[in-house]
Amino acid sequence: MKIAIVDDEQDMRQSISQWLALSGFDTETYASAEEALKAIGSDFPGVVVTDVKMPGMDGMAFLKRLMGVDSGIPVILITGHGDVPMAVEAMRIGAYDFLEKPFNPDRMTDLAKRAGQQRRLTLDNRALRRELSDGTVLMRKLIGSSPVMERLREDILDLGQADGHVLITGETGTGKTLVAHALHAVGPRAGKQFVVLSCAAHEEEELSAKLFGPVGEDQDKPLVEQARGGTLVLEDVEALSQALQARLLTFINDQGTPAETRIVAICNAPEPDQCEGALRPDLFYRLAAMRIDLPPLRQRGEDILTLFTRFGEQFSEEYGTEAPQVTAQEAAQLLQAPWPGNVRQLINISERAILQQRRGSGSIASLLMSDNTQIAPQAMGEGKPLKEYVEAFERMLIDNTMRRHRGSIASVMDELCLPRRTLNEKMAKYGLSRSDYL
Repeated sequence: MKIAIVDDEQDMRQSISQWLALSGFDTETYASAEEALKAIGSDFPGVVVTDVKMPGMDGMAFLKRLMGVDSGIPVILITGHGDVPMAVEAMRIGAYDFLEKPFNPDRMTDLAKRAGQQRRLTLDNRALRRELSDGTVLMRKLIGSSPVMERLREDILDLGQADGHVLITGETGTGKTLVAHALHAVGPRAGKQFVVLSCAAHEEEELSAKLFGPVGEDQDKPLVEQARGGTLVLEDVEALSQALQARLLTFINDQGTPAETRIVAICNAPEPDQCEGALRPDLFYRLAAMRIDLPPLRQRGEDILTLFTRFGEQFSEEYGTEAPQVTAQEAAQLLQAPWPGNVRQLINISERAILQQRRGSGSIASLLMSDNTQIAPQAMGEGKPLKEYVEAFERMLIDNTMRRHRGSIASVMDELCLPRRTLNEKMAKYGLSRSDYL
C-alpha cells in the first residue's frame, strides 16, 4: 500500500515519510493538495495522510475533492489543537480518521495499516465486481479446448442473449456458479443486478424471508426485489420446499413474458434426473426453458493437463517455487483419474503438488492416491486408447516448454530435440500458436 503524505511543511512531510517507510510503507510526499490531486486517481492503491491547515486548498477542501475522485480512498487528517470539531465534521464527510498534534508515531502506523487493509479490500472487491461484469474475462476462465468445452462456451454466448430462465446442472466442482456469472455478463443484463442465494444454506422460514420478504427493519429488500431487472441465481434449487417452490412459480408467472428478472437455477443433485424429481413439474419446466449440463472433468480429455498446468503456474508464482515437471506416467495418471470433485479437486491437488515441490518431496501419484482417487481406468469404465494419452502428454510438453521459453522456437527445438519442421507440424496438430507465448 502506498501512503500519500500531503503537508506544506517540509520537515513534517519528511518526518512522517521516514517513519512510515521504516514500517514498510511505500511513501510519496506532496507540498500541496493541488499537487497531490494530479497524482491521485480513482483507483489509487493506498492511503492519504494530510494536514488540515495548508495555504491554498486546505485539508477539508482537499478531502471533499478526494471524495469526489473516489469515496473509497481512506484519508487520515492531521489537526492542530482546537480543530477536533472540524475533524469530526471531516469524518462525517468521509475521512477515515484524524490525529491531533502532537501525535504518537506508533498511532500513525497503526492507523495507516488498518486504513491500508480497508483500501486493499475495497480495491479487491472492486476488481472482482469488474471481473464478474466482464464477459470476456469470465469466458477466458472456462479453460479448455475439448469439444464439450467449445460447445459450452457457444451455449453460454447463445443463451446469454436470451430472456428465458436457465437450469444449470452438473457434478459438484464443475463450475456451475461461474457459468451463471458468465451467462449474466455476456448478455444485455450485464449492467444490472446479479444476486446469488444458496437455497441449502438457510432454514425454510429464513429462506422465505430472504427471497420474498417481509424483512426486518435492519435487513435489505427481499432478493426478488434486489434482483429486479437483472439475474437471480438460486444455488441448490432442489433444496426448496414445496411451499417455496409454489411461491417461486407464482413469482415467475406474475412476471409475464419476457421476464423482467431472469432466474438461473443451479441444481447440485448428483444426477440430472434427480433435479427433475426434486422439483414440482410445472416449476421444473419453467426453470428448464433453457438448460446447460456441465461436463465432468473426466470427460474433458487433455483439458485435464491444461488445467493442471495453468493452476500449477499460478500456485508456483504465489508460493515462490518452480512448478513440478509432469512425467509421462503422471500425465497418464491425471488423465485416468475419475475426478469426483472435478475442477475444484484438481485445483486442490495442483496446489498441494506445488507445496510438495517446495518441500522437495512427494509425487503427483501420491496425491491422487491420498485423495482416495482410483487411478486405474477400468475403475471408471472409461479407458482410453494409448494414442490419446501419448498425444495429450505431447501437447502438454510442447505447451509447457513454449511457455517457459516465451515462444522461442530455437530454445524449444533444442530442449525437445526436435527439428523445426516436426515442431511446426505438431504445433499445428495441437492448435498451438507461437504468438500465444510471446
